[in-house]
Amino acid sequence: MNVVDKALETQLQNIQTRAGKSLEELFEVIRKSGLEKHGQIRDMLKKDLGMGHGDANTLVHAYRKAEQGDTSPAAGAEDPLEQIYSGKKAELRPIHDALMAEINKFGDFEIAPKKAYISLRRKKQFAMIGPPTQKRVEVGLNVKDLQAEGRLVAEPPGRMCQYKVAVTSVDEVDGELISWIRQAFDAAG
Repeated sequence: MNVVDKALETQLQNIQTRAGKSLEELFEVIRKSGLEKHGQIRDMLKKDLGMGHGDANTLVHAYRKAEQGDTSPAAGAEDPLEQIYSGKKAELRPIHDALMAEINKFGDFEIAPKKAYISLRRKKQFAMIGPPTQKRVEVGLNVKDLQAEGRLVAEPPGRMCQYKVAVTSVDEVDGELISWIRQAFDAAG
């Protein structure tokens, strides 16, 4: 199973745990709602079951795929990396893959795909990875007490991450960057 399938399977398991219902029970809630449009179903799940936007969106995709007969663990969940790294951003995918190859060596963590990036979590989010432009991938880090200098940029208070690093080539996925990510990983444990 690839990293994305594993992440989607984990997200679906987490949705079931948080909702206290099996996937089939959640699908039955959707069926009984009588709603047909994706956005209406998503909004109903958010309102009635208290789901977050990402969980509700993923569940709707899984439901639609299951209704078409696909029962794979990540049924209905489109590959979010294909969407994130599409068009002119597709050339940045090798940077993402190099980052994930190194981060996967750290140990267990959860991948929560978002619309424009992925969130990496342990007990809390430790990093975000995504291409804000067609020229670079940004790695956001949630960790305190790093010395911001050079390519490690401190973010203003109130942002989702305390630091960010712009990565424009696979060569920049080096020991220094990986050590910063490792510090964030360890702090989130």
